[in-house]
This record gives sequence, structure tokens and C-alpha cells, in this order.
Amino acid sequence: MLKLWNKYRISNIPSLIFLDATTGKVVCRNGLLVIRDDPEGLEFPWGPKPFREVVAGPLLRNNGQSLESSSLEGSHVGVYFSAHWCPPCRSLTRVLVESYRKIKEAGQKFEIIFVSADRSEESFKQYFSEMPWLAVPYTDEARRSRLNRLYGIQGIPTLIVLDPQGEVITRQGRVEVLNDEDCREFPWHPKPVLELSDSNAVQLNEGPCLVLFVDSEDDGESEAAKQLIQPIAEKIIAKYKAKEEEAPLLFFVAGEDDMTDSLRDYTNLPEAAPLLTILDMSARAKYVMDVEEITPAIVETFVNDFLAEKLKPEPI
Repeated sequence: MLKLWNKYRISNIPSLIFLDATTGKVVCRNGLLVIRDDPEGLEFPWGPKPFREVVAGPLLRNNGQSLESSSLEGSHVGVYFSAHWCPPCRSLTRVLVESYRKIKEAGQKFEIIFVSADRSEESFKQYFSEMPWLAVPYTDEARRSRLNRLYGIQGIPTLIVLDPQGEVITRQGRVEVLNDEDCREFPWHPKPVLELSDSNAVQLNEGPCLVLFVDSEDDGESEAAKQLIQPIAEKIIAKYKAKEEEAPLLFFVAGEDDMTDSLRDYTNLPEAAPLLTILDMSARAKYVMDVEEITPAIVETFVNDFLAEKLKPEPI
């Protein structure tokens, strides 16, 4: 059962996911919304539709101006699921307003669409008044619901960044915005290996993660560790992308700081560095490779053995 939780990155319950029985591919992540919105099954089999089709219709600015969704053509788009009642949402919105301004001032074609999860139209209007971008009208509940279904939204705030063709670049827009306040890496194509930080540590809860702990007091140690892991990470990501599936592992390098110390304490890991681990928070399981020297061959064998279910987990 835990394998299914990890495979489909389940973070909330109840969750209902529809699959294509022939291919095993995910048809729809938000089955509960499907049942609510289409109780008679008129849209069965509920397969994903293009972003342009789902978002089609009028979009609002907070001054009351209305634009057609066709105005988004040729632009990168951020689809922002948020609500005024959610404190992390309000914090992210303040940062995102500045990011939006910097990206536009740099001459990039970028637009954000606010998809509200507010509990009243009054609350929506109050919150939207702080935003310089577009929104799906609050009264268009069907379109808001279809966008939630399209991206399988399980929590807010969530920022999905799309390329001009409407394809997903990253589902981790929140993390990217917080990590790149100058927006130098926009549109934030995913990196195969991340340096673990306060802002991206939330991703440790999204499924199994390979974490290589290093002694960051040694100059260049973190960068060398990233270079060591990257070829293996790229190989795994490419393999699953070819199957149109998400990679079964995220890859991190962790230096020495308070957040990393807390993670070691929580997972009861030894203080050794370097220390190669796979942490599976949802299964409360860890896999530890404590060797003096970590080589690409050791990392690749460790990853392949994990994916082949040859490793014995220790409890977290």
C-alpha cells in the first residue's frame, strides 16, 4: 500500500486517482472533484485536457477589466492556487508580487492566473486587490474546479509554471520563487539535484528522496557532491520521462546548518559526512549507505537497488 502512496505522491486523504487500465498512466489525480463536478459521468473517462481548453474564457484584472484567455498566447504562465484565509499563501503572494514585477520589467512575456480557494466572493475580492495579475472569476466555480483537477492540486499555495505551449515546466513554483528572489533562473526549469534549504525541504514529504549529506565547511564540497549525483539523477529522470511518468526519486545535497541538523535528529541519522541516504517520510523509512568514499558507482548501485526493492528499510 505504501508503494502506491509513494508512486502517486499522495499527501492528503481522501484521494481518488483514475488510471488508464491499459497503460497504467494517470488519467486524473483529483477524482473526488470529478465525482462532485460530473456525478453522471458525462465527461468520462475524464482524461486531461490542454490548458488552453480548460482555461478558456474571460479573465479579470482587479480594476474590473476583462481579458480573453487567448491573450495569454506566447507567454509563460503561472497558475496560482491560493486563498486569503491561508497564511502561507499571503506570505507567498507578497514575494510573488515582486517576482512578477521583476520578470515583467526584464521584458519577459509572463502572466499569472489566480485560481481562488477563498470561501466567499468578498474574501476573493479583498485578496485579489493585492495582485497585479489576472484571475479566473470567482463566480466561475466550474472553471476553477477544472483547473484544480487538471493539475491534481492537493494543497495551497501551489504555483504551476507553464511554457508558452501550455506544458508544465515546474509544479514547484513556490519553492523556485522563494529560492530565486531576483528571478535570474526564470522560468525555473527543474534542476536534477537540489541543495537542501528551508524553502525546498517541504519536498522531502512528497515521496522518496536521495539525500547526500556533506561537510559544507569544506570549500566546494556541496558543488562536488552535486556533480557526483547529477549524472545518475539525469539518467533516472530521463528514463521515467520517456515513459511519461514522474521520477520515483528526488535528489538533494545537504550541507551543515540548523535545518540539516534537525533533519538528522528527526530521522536519527549518524553524524558522518559524507553520508548517502534515501529518506521516505510518508513510509517513515530510511536507507543508509555509510561509507568513507562515495563514488558514482556506489550511488548508482544504491539507487538501482532501492528501485528494485532490494534494500531493507530502517524505521525513522
